[in-house]
Amino acid sequence: MIKITLPDGSVKEFEVNSTPIDVAKSISEGLARNVISASFNETTIETTTPLTTDGALVLYTFNDKDGKKAFWHSSAHVLAQAILEFYPNTKLTIGPAIDNGFYYDLDLGEDVISEKDFPSIEKKFLELAREKAEFKLREVSKADALDYYRSRNNEYKVELIEGLEDGDITFCDHSNFTDLCRGGHIPNTGFIKAVKIMNVAGAYWRGNEKNNQLTRVYAISFPKQKQLKEYLELLEEAKKRDHRKLGKELELFTFSQKVGQGLPLWLPKGAALRSRLEDFLKKAQKKAGYEMVMTPHIGQKDLYVTSGHYAKYGEDSFQPITTPKDDEEFLLKPMNCPHHCEIFAHKPYSYKDLPVRFAEFGTVYRYEQSGELHGLTRVRGFTQDDAHIFCTPEQLDTEFKNVIDLVLYVFTSLGFENFTAQVSIRDKENLDKYIGEKETWELAENAIINAAQDKGLDFVIEEGEAAFYGPKLDFMVKDALGRNWQLGTIQVDYNLPKRFELTYKGPDNKLHRPVMIHRAPFGSMERFIAILLEHTGGKFPLWLTPEQVIILPISEKYQNYAEKVLHLLENSEIRALIDDRNEKTGRKIRDAEVSKIPFMVIVGEKEEDENTVSIRKHGEGDIGTLSIKDFVSLIKEEVNKTLTPF
Repeated sequence: MIKITLPDGSVKEFEVNSTPIDVAKSISEGLARNVISASFNETTIETTTPLTTDGALVLYTFNDKDGKKAFWHSSAHVLAQAILEFYPNTKLTIGPAIDNGFYYDLDLGEDVISEKDFPSIEKKFLELAREKAEFKLREVSKADALDYYRSRNNEYKVELIEGLEDGDITFCDHSNFTDLCRGGHIPNTGFIKAVKIMNVAGAYWRGNEKNNQLTRVYAISFPKQKQLKEYLELLEEAKKRDHRKLGKELELFTFSQKVGQGLPLWLPKGAALRSRLEDFLKKAQKKAGYEMVMTPHIGQKDLYVTSGHYAKYGEDSFQPITTPKDDEEFLLKPMNCPHHCEIFAHKPYSYKDLPVRFAEFGTVYRYEQSGELHGLTRVRGFTQDDAHIFCTPEQLDTEFKNVIDLVLYVFTSLGFENFTAQVSIRDKENLDKYIGEKETWELAENAIINAAQDKGLDFVIEEGEAAFYGPKLDFMVKDALGRNWQLGTIQVDYNLPKRFELTYKGPDNKLHRPVMIHRAPFGSMERFIAILLEHTGGKFPLWLTPEQVIILPISEKYQNYAEKVLHLLENSEIRALIDDRNEKTGRKIRDAEVSKIPFMVIVGEKEEDENTVSIRKHGEGDIGTLSIKDFVSLIKEEVNKTLTPF
């Protein structure tokens, strides 16, 4: 008998050579019907893999991330099989699962796959899936594997196999199809009930532009047709909420080829919205004891060599800026933290002065490849809501928890209510990716884990996701469309204070090294606004929206009264404007709806006589007539629902 430990900690005994499906059946028949993948002792296995030793078993369904990975990887095999039915001379390369679906890279030779071919490939895919062919993994010697693919003139698979060790090579068979594969499949093709080919694109073999260009076919599949329908509807909604589309419609930002790719230009409404976000955080930061600083957009190369950022970003950044002086080089700054370290170093500190909290909305620059640029979410120049706290080791726990409170306040005020946290630690197998000593890394990682536990956060630990100088706590926010975004990060750093030789005098009159906390609730202003745009569909919280009220006089006769209303609203610090175009009121209302202005105020003879306003609310229609004073109170109440003091 072997002992199998389940995720809830329970231990069950099974016969040697029992499979994950056998374990699932012992729990419930319903679970057994839905299990599509498994891992044993943290290694992905098939649901039919015999278990021969004691160990920890995790069963996955399509609702689990690892279940989807197995489902979509298996679907990639079926997609390749279907494509071979139409293009038998195709050379297969790789077909991994991705965040949403999967792709397969193909060398089609002289053939071409276009959108008109998608329906026939999808139809063939589903025909093959209905065969309910089992996925069977088998070990193959390196010599046999090479012979198999050399006989098919597939130099891509040969290259992959040549990089593998004999004894670690497996093929996966299903139906009449065989592929080089390391495993992680669903039980059979019959689990796949729906598929959609999303698009085709070019891709270089192994991502190297010196290699052959391949055809990449992207697709997604589901165990139910209904799930595919819901996914496609979600994509359509996402298109409507695309921040690039909304940013243009709402006149928030633009891009110019003359200015340069990836360098956004903020239009007046966008600049005002961004300023309000900055003021909102500055106000909370001031209460939390932060001091604002300002640093230049460039720094000497040696500054970033000292910090380690040159080694990390040097090749991917803009080229150095040279001056008439020999051997003098400057860089556009890739991060603000080295500058803040130098600000801390400008004078001596005592332990009584700590913690010191420096904050800055500092613009940084990274040379992203043009193909990776995407609206505001991937740019070459972006502004971080950066802050760095220099504290004693004894203050670290309290300071870290205070930053968590600030991040949660930001999320609540902006309507991000569904989030989890991720503790990002080192990749213990590749320690050369990081700077610093093992002992300080362990101190930092434990500090973050303890703080997250004490604050009651729902968090997971992800190995290998740390920054190169320290571990971090990342907040993963789910938006209105159910998509996950990383927003807000807090990092503990023992390394930069050491590199910059930062010190403070302790109660023992000796010099000690401070601990540094890096913190950015928004992350980058550009990316945050893009995500906020898509989350809200452009319907921002009332306290933040560029224009809160638009006044619509029904004719020129009531222009003076409209201006009186505008003056009274502005005196109450309500952002308003008058639509005095020579258009019908119905057209003005429609345009205001498109512009997502929260309140429309209609004024005419009745309103002027009674000193009132007729009010329409965006997305709701007429809500009645109020005095101007009561309308102001209504807006203030709405604002206070989401914007509470820190």
